Amino acid sequence: MALSSRLFSKSNKLVYASQVFLQKEHAIPVRHFAKGSAPPSLKGDEMLKSIFVELKNKFETAMGVLKKEKITIDPDDPAAVSQYANVMKTVRQKANLLSESQSIKGIIEMETQDIPDARTYLLTLQEIRIKDGLTDDLGAEAMMMEALDKVEKELKKPLLRDDKKGMDLLLAEFDKINQKLGIRKEDLPKLEDQLELKMAKAQLEELKKEALEAMETQSKREEFKGEEKADVKSLDVRNFI
Repeated sequence: MALSSRLFSKSNKLVYASQVFLQKEHAIPVRHFAKGSAPPSLKGDEMLKSIFVELKNKFETAMGVLKKEKITIDPDDPAAVSQYANVMKTVRQKANLLSESQSIKGIIEMETQDIPDARTYLLTLQEIRIKDGLTDDLGAEAMMMEALDKVEKELKKPLLRDDKKGMDLLLAEFDKINQKLGIRKEDLPKLEDQLELKMAKAQLEELKKEALEAMETQSKREEFKGEEKADVKSLDVRNFI
């Protein structure tokens, strides 16, 4: 259920983001998302050094946050899950890492920036979805292609992304699709928050599993036999960083 909810949330954002970036005037420069790339003037060893230094700085920044923040390994406690999600959000912000929605927007922009027509754009979007492991349970792609067919039939020519009149017609059709699917722009931040909580819970579950396995392995060692196992929730992650 958690996975399906996550995919549904990501699908909603993918559908909406794709509709925004379909309009060329709303496209965001790729460099806005390529936060880990080196300046174009750097070459060879300088570029590698720049990338290494940036990654090193991001890692050290992330570790700095994790060493200060208390994380309770209790995926069944909503408060612990919320706290963990907030810590990871702080890590992303301070280390200048991309959020889930920013990653989606960045991928769409980089993959479609040079595509002139709407049909190739939508087909490329389908490829992005498949690569990202998402399923189109909403049936949004088929609906958008039907809308494009309708608009191109009315225009009597292929729709180009810089054709303002044609794009206005297509986006009006997309608005109808969004209404039918229950996708609203104002709901996207809430969906992202829900997704982050689900991801935080899943990560805490994995941490708990690894901690229990480590303690089980340790308990079998001669020097630890007879000792009572610690409660995972009492562990302070900061002591292991």
